[in-house]
Amino acid sequence: MDFWPEFLASSWGREFVAGGVGGMAGVVSGYPLDTLRVLQQSSPSGSAFSILCNVVCAEGPIALYRGMAAPMAAVTFQNAMVFQVYAILSRTCDPSVSAKDPPSYKGVALGGFGTGAIQSLILSPVELVKIRLQLQRDAKSKPHQLQSHNGPIDVAKSIMRAEGLRGIYRGLFITVLREAPSYGLYFWTYEYIREKLHPGCRKTGEESLQTMLVAGGLAGIASWICCYPLDVVKTRLQAQDPSQYLPPRYSGIADCFRKSVRDDGYGVLWRGLGTAVSRAFLVNGAIFATYEIALRCLFSNSSRAIQTEKMQSS
Repeated sequence: MDFWPEFLASSWGREFVAGGVGGMAGVVSGYPLDTLRVLQQSSPSGSAFSILCNVVCAEGPIALYRGMAAPMAAVTFQNAMVFQVYAILSRTCDPSVSAKDPPSYKGVALGGFGTGAIQSLILSPVELVKIRLQLQRDAKSKPHQLQSHNGPIDVAKSIMRAEGLRGIYRGLFITVLREAPSYGLYFWTYEYIREKLHPGCRKTGEESLQTMLVAGGLAGIASWICCYPLDVVKTRLQAQDPSQYLPPRYSGIADCFRKSVRDDGYGVLWRGLGTAVSRAFLVNGAIFATYEIALRCLFSNSSRAIQTEKMQSS
């Protein structure tokens, strides 16, 4: 009964909850574009518009939300953990900065780098399940489909039966390679742009909603552009199902990179970038804006609660 009041009374508890709320806002706002990105990356040809029309005509708009339960179920904890770990590491990586001042840009970049590496342990299996569901077709539209899954739990069970824990973490190494540098740039870009758009806001926390949306959106774009080829390779590695196709088409990261370029040219490494960038601006603007607003509401409620307790005690 007393857990939530005590949990929210702590600074890290409020950051944890605000991060989770921001993560859910990001999933809901950008999932259809994420599905479209994955379809583009895994297909040899086709524009975003043609792929979108084919999916909607064949299976309806709901197909764009296939697999959303997997990231939605994990995103609250994942995103909450990301903001909490980042808050700790951004201070730890540059202890010379006073606790009263915002973290230095060096601390922000290094903290983001470490946060990206750590959260890959959660993100990798979630994205594996999500990608398998996003690429799955309705049995009527693809009668040669060997196996159809009913949801994320069914996919996870199938992978565990066929490949074990190693299968669940297929693509972990390349996920770390993608997430660590992209998160370092992600948080650095957000802090830098919000300060440029609203000087002094890093210390006062008084930036406008527009500043949050723009800074968050541009941070998302920067983080995707810097690592996009790795994301294409990751998607192709995680999309292949060894239980259905033996031997697997790609034996590893280098093999996937070599064969993808050989078959489709270097342009394949940037396929779907337009969709990813559009989604990144929308999703990360929503994440940061929701996080900052939720954090302020939680701090405001906490302050009022403390004042009420003081008045009652006196």
